[in-house]
Amino acid sequence: MLKVAGLKAGYGRTQVLFGIDLDVRAGEIVTIIGANGAGKTSTLRSISGLTQIYSGEIEFKGRPIKGLPPEEITRLGLAHCPEGRQILQRLTVEENLLAGYIPGRGRSFDEIRTQVYDMFPILKERRHSLASRMSGGQQQMLAIGRSLMATPELLMLDEPSLGLAPKIINQIFEIIITLSKSGISLIVVEQNAAVALEIADYAYVIDAGRCSVEGGANNVLNDPDLKAAYLGA
Repeated sequence: MLKVAGLKAGYGRTQVLFGIDLDVRAGEIVTIIGANGAGKTSTLRSISGLTQIYSGEIEFKGRPIKGLPPEEITRLGLAHCPEGRQILQRLTVEENLLAGYIPGRGRSFDEIRTQVYDMFPILKERRHSLASRMSGGQQQMLAIGRSLMATPELLMLDEPSLGLAPKIINQIFEIIITLSKSGISLIVVEQNAAVALEIADYAYVIDAGRCSVEGGANNVLNDPDLKAAYLGA
């Protein structure tokens, strides 16, 4: 599905990734954990074409995508739900969903919108409301819903639980599991490492722009050294 090899990337002359290797198989939930500033967000931004790549390779469904513009990468079926939601605050819920729709992916706007509203009933209830007037949890649901409008085969979620109440966090992770069961592959960058590892199939730990540890999520979850470093044990 996705293969990243030897990825070195950054912003201008500032290098932040120093050789990331990453694989995501079809149907998997892969989580990326690490300290603040370790390079987790930069990894996702590099995959989706938003940072300068110095060297390395990125393939999606066997096709090289390094250097492609973000909109073309999205059209290929790789969607990115960024940290901080970044929804269009002055537009309504429905207008945000329309902004995220990618024609030519085999499904109509109405069909995908119905799926999103079934998954997030509050969005249907508030479809004519301005995004700025929604709660943080509702805005996160809208951000995920907008990403789904692109009909992704692989969805990258950056800190989907950031700043949310525990009840809403549980709902978001239930949605991630539902998306996986529907056939969408996922990469989840998450500070709530314990919960992310519980739902993931495979995990990578990024430290100072490099993958320091990788393995089955359950093995990483039960590693005593990683527990001490990232899970507060």
